[in-house]
Amino acid sequence: MSARAIRYVAATKKSAKNTLYMHCNVKPGASKNREGVVSIDDEAVDICVSAQAREGEANKAVVKVLSGVLDLPKSDLQIIQGLKSRNKTVAVVGSWVNAGEEECLNRARQYLDQAMESP
Repeated sequence: MSARAIRYVAATKKSAKNTLYMHCNVKPGASKNREGVVSIDDEAVDICVSAQAREGEANKAVVKVLSGVLDLPKSDLQIIQGLKSRNKTVAVVGSWVNAGEEECLNRARQYLDQAMESP
């Protein structure tokens, strides 16, 4: 997987927490049974949400979907870029994100792969 789709940044003086950045392509208005992680490629993680793209509904749905997939509370995820776009960057912090770069990237990939396999 390319460093573009999922990227790990270690803590610095500016940011006290290790952060995982995920580039996502969001497809709002999908059917409820199609909601979730659809695919992962070198450029982005494709996510379908049933919420419509108005008044932040789809953004909330993206955070909810990723929170469930990554087994982290919603408060550990934040959309930092693309609030009014289908292309978003989500910053992820939390318990297992602090385990180190290799462990964090492997775990994120494992969670995303499992989400694609489950119906």
